Amino acid sequence: MDSAIFLPLLSCVALACILVIGVFIIVLYMLRFRKYKHNGTNSLRLANGRGEDAEMQSMPLLARSPSTNRKYPPLAVDRLEEEFNRRSADDNKLFREEFNSLPSCPIQATCEAASKEENKEKNRYVNILPYDNFRVHLTSLEGVPDSDYINASYVNGYQDKNKFIAAQGPKEETLTDYWRMIWELNTATIVMVTNLKERKECKCAQYWPDQGCWTYGNLRVSVEDVTVLVDYTIRKFLIQVVGDIPNKKPPRLITQFHFTSWPDFGVPFAPIGMLKFLKKVKTCNPPYAGPIVVHCSAGVGRTGTFIVIDAMLDMIQTERKVDVFGFVTRIRAQRCQMVQTDMQYVFIYQALLEFQLYGDTELEVTSLESHLQKLYNKNTPSGCTGLEDEFKKLTTVKIQNEKMRTGNLPANMKKNRVLQIIPYDFNRVIIPMKRGEEFTDYINGSFIDGYRQKDAFLAGQGPLQQTVEDFWRMVWEWRSCSIVMLTELEERGQEKCARYWPTEGTITYGDIIIELKQENSHDSYTVRDFSVSNTRENKSRQIRQFHFHGWPEIGIPEDGKGMISLIAAVQKQQQHTGNHPITVHCSAGAGRTGTFCALCTILERVKTEGILDVFQTVKSLRTQRPHMVQTLEQYEFCYKVVQEYIEAFSDYANFK
Repeated sequence: MDSAIFLPLLSCVALACILVIGVFIIVLYMLRFRKYKHNGTNSLRLANGRGEDAEMQSMPLLARSPSTNRKYPPLAVDRLEEEFNRRSADDNKLFREEFNSLPSCPIQATCEAASKEENKEKNRYVNILPYDNFRVHLTSLEGVPDSDYINASYVNGYQDKNKFIAAQGPKEETLTDYWRMIWELNTATIVMVTNLKERKECKCAQYWPDQGCWTYGNLRVSVEDVTVLVDYTIRKFLIQVVGDIPNKKPPRLITQFHFTSWPDFGVPFAPIGMLKFLKKVKTCNPPYAGPIVVHCSAGVGRTGTFIVIDAMLDMIQTERKVDVFGFVTRIRAQRCQMVQTDMQYVFIYQALLEFQLYGDTELEVTSLESHLQKLYNKNTPSGCTGLEDEFKKLTTVKIQNEKMRTGNLPANMKKNRVLQIIPYDFNRVIIPMKRGEEFTDYINGSFIDGYRQKDAFLAGQGPLQQTVEDFWRMVWEWRSCSIVMLTELEERGQEKCARYWPTEGTITYGDIIIELKQENSHDSYTVRDFSVSNTRENKSRQIRQFHFHGWPEIGIPEDGKGMISLIAAVQKQQQHTGNHPITVHCSAGAGRTGTFCALCTILERVKTEGILDVFQTVKSLRTQRPHMVQTLEQYEFCYKVVQEYIEAFSDYANFK
C-alpha cells in the first residue's frame, strides 16, 4: 500500500522538477537574447530585413550555399582567360562555389564601439558595423560622448597599409563627422560608388553643395569645379576651417570621383568604364595624401569591389598574378562583407580579364605620331600590321543574337534593312505603340553612349519606305533636333535610304507634318532645316538635317576635314537646341554610323583631356550595336581624322 502511494508521488515530484528546470532555461535564454539584441555585438549575423527599430535598416545579405574546403591559390595572368571561362561555365557555378568559400567575418571580431546606444543612429545598416580593431577614430569633441566614432574602416591595398578608408554613405546625422574624417586624415581623394537615390531609396546623403559653399561644424566646403562624363563625374572641393582657431591649417583641395554607371541591380554592363575610372583615381591621387576614402551605401559591396580591382591591378604589374580569393579574405578581416555578392566577385575577374586581354590602350595626343608608326609596322609572329592586329581583337566582342528577340519577331523582320544588323533589346529605341496595333513600338535603332552623355545618339538604319513614319515618330518622341545622314538615297543603283523629307513644301506621315524651310550646301555636306509639327500634340519643333556627301558605301572619305567640319557643325547645333539625342543613320546603321559616333566621342575627349582611345571607343560601340565601325578602313579612318584634327585644329578653336 505504501509503495503504491509513494511511486506516483515520486513521479509527480520529478515531473515538477523537470518543468521548473525547463522554465528556468527558457527565462535564461530570453534574458541572454534581450542582452544580445541590446548590445548588438554580433549584429553582423542578424537575419535579413529590418531590425526592431523601424528607422534602422538591415543590409540584405545573400543566402550562402554550403562552402567547400577547396583552396584557391594565386592565379598566373596567362591562365586568367582559361580559368575565367572554366569558372563561369554553367551559370558561374564554380565562381559561386569560390565566393561561398570566403569567410564571412573573423571569429574574434568585435564591434563594441559601433554597438553603443550613442552610436546607433550613426549606422546606416544595423548589420554593417566596423570592427573595433580597424575602425577610424576621429578626434573626440569636448563634452560630446563617443564623438570619435564613424562607420568607417581602414583597409589595406595590395602593398600599402591603410591605403583606403571604406566607409558607409554619410547620413544626414553624420555629415559633419564625415568631413571631419576627410580633414583630420589628410584625405585628398574621395571615391563614391553609389548614386544618392536608387529605386527611390536614399543610399547616401548629399554631402556637398551643388554650387557655392556649405558649412559642416567648423569646416566650410565649397565646390570649385564639376566635370560630367558618361560613366562618372569629377567634383573639386575646397575645404577650410572657419572661425578663430589657433594654428589654423591652410585650405585644401579635395577631388571626388563619383562613378554614376553602377546600375540599381547587379553590376556594370562592361568593366571598361570602371577601369578608366580607377585609372583616373590612381593618376590624380597625390602621393603625399592620406587614405583614399571609398564609399557606396553600406561601404562593403561596391566599395570592396573597387578596392579589390585596384589591388589586383597592382599585383598584376608586380607579380603577373592575381589572388582575388586571398585578398578578399584578408580585407574581410578588416571590414565585414567586403565584396557582397557573387556578381560583384565575378565582375572583379571580368575587369582583370579585360585588362589582361587588351591592356591600357589610352594614348596621350602627343604620342599619336609614334603610335601610328608602330601600328603600320608588321609584327613578326602574325605577319599583320599592328593596326590589323588591333582591329582583329575587336572580333572578341561577340554578337549576342539571343538579345535581339524583338527585332527578330516575324512582325518586325520586314522593318529591318539588313538582317544581320538588328538592335539589342536592352538598348533599342522604343517608340510609342499605336493604339490598337501590336508591334508598333519597334524601329531598327539603338541608344548609343557618347563621351559625356548616356544615350547621346539614336543610331539606326536609313528608313525603308514602310518605316518613314516610324522614323519621324522616333525623332519626335526622343526630342532629337539634329539628324546626321551619312548615305545617299541611292548608291551603285540600289536604294540605301528612302527619302523621308519633302523636296519643297510639306509632307505628312501619320500625325507628323514635315515642312522644308531652307536648304544650304557646304563643302562636304548639305544642311536642311525642317519645321516638324505633331497634329495630335498641337506642337512644332525646328529640326536640322546634316546630309554628308562623299562617303561611298565601300571605302572612306578622301580626307578627314569634311568630317571634322560636320562634327563641329552638329555640336554647335546641339548646344543651341538642348543636347537631346543626335539621330545618326547611314544605310544599315553600323559602318558609317558607328564611325561617326566613334569620332564624335574620340574628338570630344581629345579636346577635353588630350587623350584618345580608338580601340576601346569602338569596342564599346560594338557592345551596344552589332558591327559598329565595320571595316579595317573605317577603323583606320578614325586615327586619320584625329591626326588631321590635331594638325589643323590644335588650338581646338573649331570645337569651342
